[in-house]
Amino acid sequence: MNEQPSTSPIPRFAPPPQLYFVASAIFHYLGPAFAVLLFARVEPLGVAWLRIASAALIFAAWRRPWRRFRQMDAAARWNIVGLGVVLGGMNACFYLAIDRLPLATVGAIEFLGPIALALAGLRTQRNTVALALVIAGVWFLTHLRLTGAPLGFAFAFANCALFTLYIVLGHRVANDGGGNAIDGLAAAMLVALVVVSLLGIRPATPALLSLPLLAAGIGVGVTSSVIPYVCDQLAMARLPRATFAMLLALLPATACLVGAVVLHQLPGRAETIGIALVAAGIAIHREARR
Repeated sequence: MNEQPSTSPIPRFAPPPQLYFVASAIFHYLGPAFAVLLFARVEPLGVAWLRIASAALIFAAWRRPWRRFRQMDAAARWNIVGLGVVLGGMNACFYLAIDRLPLATVGAIEFLGPIALALAGLRTQRNTVALALVIAGVWFLTHLRLTGAPLGFAFAFANCALFTLYIVLGHRVANDGGGNAIDGLAAAMLVALVVVSLLGIRPATPALLSLPLLAAGIGVGVTSSVIPYVCDQLAMARLPRATFAMLLALLPATACLVGAVVLHQLPGRAETIGIALVAAGIAIHREARR
């Protein structure tokens, strides 16, 4: 089925949707990179709770999404609930993975699921070549070694599956929003808070008793969830799902660069080649004509 982007009105001078995506890609891993630094004081599930809780409260104060939620039909409400459950599970698995594996490796695995979404939306030979380049780039970035941290890889692949669901449900929420997709995201974050609280509120206790740790946790929430998820909704509302999935090839490269700058996980020759291949694939990709 050929999914269409939302037809909600776009401001005359709105930035191109790809720019929203680039901002999302940067903050998608910048926040978690800072979160890794918190792991010495707060358990990964506690950091995941801080991320979701701070983002959910910011969204609630900003958008008051319950007002919009009451006006939606049943299908739209279930999409929001589903997105919230996925966000909660995805964040928990992601933090448990990056506690055990390099950020770039988790980022590369995260892209494997969206490859199928990109394949489903291919329409031209040019885009087939583009996808081949980004797959090769991801292979160089991860050169997967499924040894040494089996539990970390289990969480990374679980995060990959949930991330794919996030793309599918996120597009539905963006298209259901009628120009107010961020309200749907805000409601989903409250659902995610309920989900992640079942596992993360107790490990988050040290941060709740320390103002510096609490401030750091809120910073992680803003950089990891508020900024990138808002940018995702703005991009999803204007890009076909397959194109958005294709652009996700930037994530492994972004994870590699952020890991190098913030965590000093420096890329080697293979990672550098991978980044170049991903950039080439993104450069030659074109949206399918509708």
